[in-house]
Amino acid sequence: MLVQTLPDAITRLSQIGDVTHFEPAGDQPQSERRRIPYQARSLADCITNVSTPKGKKPLLKTMVTTACERNCFYCPFRAGRSKTKRVTFGPDELASGFDTLQRSGQVEGMFLSSGIIKGSVTTQDKIIDTVEIIRTRYNYQGYLHLKIMPGAEYDQLYRAMQLADRVSVNLEGPTQERLDALAPKKDFQHELLRMLQLAEQIRRTHPYEKLAGTVTQFVVGAVGDTDQELLSLSNRLYRQYGLTRAYYSGFSPVIQTPFENLPATDPLREHRLYQASFLLRDYSWKVEDLPFLSDGNMELQLDPKRAWAERYLRDAPIEIMTARRDQLLRIPGIGPVGVDAILKARRQGRLTELTHLRQLNIHAVEQVAPYILLDGRRPVTQMKLFS
Repeated sequence: MLVQTLPDAITRLSQIGDVTHFEPAGDQPQSERRRIPYQARSLADCITNVSTPKGKKPLLKTMVTTACERNCFYCPFRAGRSKTKRVTFGPDELASGFDTLQRSGQVEGMFLSSGIIKGSVTTQDKIIDTVEIIRTRYNYQGYLHLKIMPGAEYDQLYRAMQLADRVSVNLEGPTQERLDALAPKKDFQHELLRMLQLAEQIRRTHPYEKLAGTVTQFVVGAVGDTDQELLSLSNRLYRQYGLTRAYYSGFSPVIQTPFENLPATDPLREHRLYQASFLLRDYSWKVEDLPFLSDGNMELQLDPKRAWAERYLRDAPIEIMTARRDQLLRIPGIGPVGVDAILKARRQGRLTELTHLRQLNIHAVEQVAPYILLDGRRPVTQMKLFS
């Protein structure tokens, strides 16, 4: 019986292919996307090289079921869409399939999501049952990333955080109004945002327990959401709810959905959102610091750090020899490692020319130059021979 079950699980995983093509799972989400037909039909399409906190790993990205009773307007799994192949796994079957793949060295972890059938609680139980089998029966101790269903119960969330390295609670929209336009059967506050609040509460209640970090995802650009809305909420989640990261998935139309004729979101907008999000999370920026235009979006031509510098540092450059750490971090082309090198070097001598910065492994000194003073003077840059 076991010999028959394992190959069948692998075959069925191959049949549903890359069902999580639109849902990032790692630390370099834009690199996860491959130019393949949606829901292809090979095992290779289920496996994605993902950057995780434990290094780069091939993950099995799959679902408990591709059936769903919700009607999200953008989603390929929405109820009634005939082009989606509906496949459902039992916990034992899916766990054994994963065990086969990881023992053969084809995968080193799993991202597990699901459509919703018979309610969120029932679906979440199936995700948890699958992972408990993987952890206990197969004694797997590696990387697991689990999706939390809208409106899951407290105990389910807690158990998922005990079992996984990372859990996803996808808000999809930054407000109830935006969510209504994307997914009219979902409740922003009680089904989604509350899950992130509870996750932080669980971490604070159990400070000595190893618990999963939380991430969220937004669908960007389908229903008029602005960068300011998305980043304001992201900042709140970083500050108040201990969010590990926010994913910004540019909208891509799927045929046979209500949004099939909407234009795709420019990938550069997604990229700029990630850059701005990292400024909020890692560089102590405030939302008010970000260079929004009058429509609440950022310009695409410049990254947000450089756009801010163009606005504020062109005429008021930062003195490298006296600036505080937080001021140095505002300079385009200089990150935390470069700032630490500057602080150390200026205790030992004076930094008076761009060559000195280059010696500190700050490579893009020509990008830095317009925004700084070196020992009271604007740095001399080499003139371009050709324009």
